[in-house]
Amino acid sequence: MAESIINEQIMIKITFPDHSVREYAEGTTAMQIAESISSRLAQDVLAASVNGEVWDLTRPINEDASVKLFKWEDEEGKHAFWHSSAHLMAEALQELYPGIKFGIGPAIENGFYYDVDPGETVIKDSDFAAIEKKMLELVAKKESIVRHDISKADALKMFGDRGEEYKVELISELADGTISTYTQGAFTDLCRGPHIPNTSYIKAVKILSVAGAYWRGDEKRKQLVRLYAISFPKKKMLDEYLTMLEEAKKRDHRKIGKELDLFMFSDTVGKGLPIWLPKGTALRLRLQEFLRRIQARYDYQEVICPPIGNKLLYITSDHYAKYGKDSFQPIHTPEEGEEYFLKPMNCPHHCMIFKNSPRSYKDLPLRIAEFGTVCRYEQSGELHGLTRVRSFTQDDAHIFCRPDQVKDEFLRVMDIISIVFRSMNFENFEAQISLRDKVNRDKYIGSDENWEKAENAIIEACREKGLPAKIEYGEAAFYGPKLDFMVKDAIGRRWQLGTIQVDYNLPERFELEYTGEDNQKHRPVMVHRAPFGSMERFVAVLIAYSR
Repeated sequence: MAESIINEQIMIKITFPDHSVREYAEGTTAMQIAESISSRLAQDVLAASVNGEVWDLTRPINEDASVKLFKWEDEEGKHAFWHSSAHLMAEALQELYPGIKFGIGPAIENGFYYDVDPGETVIKDSDFAAIEKKMLELVAKKESIVRHDISKADALKMFGDRGEEYKVELISELADGTISTYTQGAFTDLCRGPHIPNTSYIKAVKILSVAGAYWRGDEKRKQLVRLYAISFPKKKMLDEYLTMLEEAKKRDHRKIGKELDLFMFSDTVGKGLPIWLPKGTALRLRLQEFLRRIQARYDYQEVICPPIGNKLLYITSDHYAKYGKDSFQPIHTPEEGEEYFLKPMNCPHHCMIFKNSPRSYKDLPLRIAEFGTVCRYEQSGELHGLTRVRSFTQDDAHIFCRPDQVKDEFLRVMDIISIVFRSMNFENFEAQISLRDKVNRDKYIGSDENWEKAENAIIEACREKGLPAKIEYGEAAFYGPKLDFMVKDAIGRRWQLGTIQVDYNLPERFELEYTGEDNQKHRPVMVHRAPFGSMERFVAVLIAYSR
């Protein structure tokens, strides 16, 4: 009897996206689940979600779980594939450049990169072919990619003994019990995963470019070498991608903008500061007038605010605490103790406009719009044409309303964005709801109650409009959740343009009030919106989209 109990197999329940349930033996992997469904699926699957967390296919599942399988067509599948490809490139670099040290190597929207420190060695474009050849040699070995959970002490010793100073720094900031490594062949990397089962899945690789990148984005730290690359499960896919890149060069807004005399940059004026030439100015003004006409139909009032603000304004808004040290530094006036900042946001000024007069519930919603130019510091290496600049103009508006008006106002803004996108023939776009991180709540300001109200308002509005939207946790602004619209240009690149954000926090910080129907003081809700996003990025995408 005792022996039969010991040998009895423990079963777990696996729930699939269609809510169907199957039983499997405890310790079954996602790959085994795929194999039980069909051999074709098992060939195509790259990663799996287990209770909402993306896992390796070979990781045992030991309890009841909701499971979703990801293929190449899924972002999660591509991410695992490209993440493993980054490790493959690092393994090749380790063989080709003994003593090389590794920083981080994440998957990105299109491909992956790895930041490395090759010491005195210089990695050039002419070295790409040799790196690609070595990667394919390792692919042919069909090396298994194996996960190991490791203690913090053992991880520090392992990477410390190898002289991996960058990895040691990262490990020192991790909590014990949360650290894992992945090994393939002779290469072991600090990594959370997930990864594909082995290197043979990778059929085509291409090193795209080499650039400098400061360690952890800090200009005071050492500049590492960043190698960008991409990989595919089929050679044909790589060929198609390279053809698309050639088309992208023809559609580069920097090239077309120069040819058409739309805008210019000058290092003498300052890096990242666009100058609109007459033809570009005409285009920009035409777009602004187009939006002005739409806003007039929706009862917006336009304002103009100064390009600077007192430091106290941004202390009140909390922008100084969040951005002060990484932004343009204060402007000191001849008056002792007086400090001003170049305007990084329009919203604090608009809060003061609301506060300028007594407000009644009958005055709401109050819709304030401005084509406001703001300045935000970007590192030189991050600047890119009109899409990443240090001075840009937002088609900004802020709606101050009662709590019972939030959803309707949100729906009205969605209508405006829909009109803009249809008029520009932006048919290929995605919506993303950005919510708080599920665990780390310290970086957000405001009460849990207000955040939950705002998040629910966005989700309900999307549902009511029938707008499919992907939910991303941890992507919210520090002051509130948001709905972003990602437009795909003519060659498939994604750009964030329109945005809507619900904000219960700035009205609290600025102590904004209106008199309610009950003759009591109440706090308004603030909705931030920008259908274009910024004039600069919108024009850049418009150029690439319509070429």
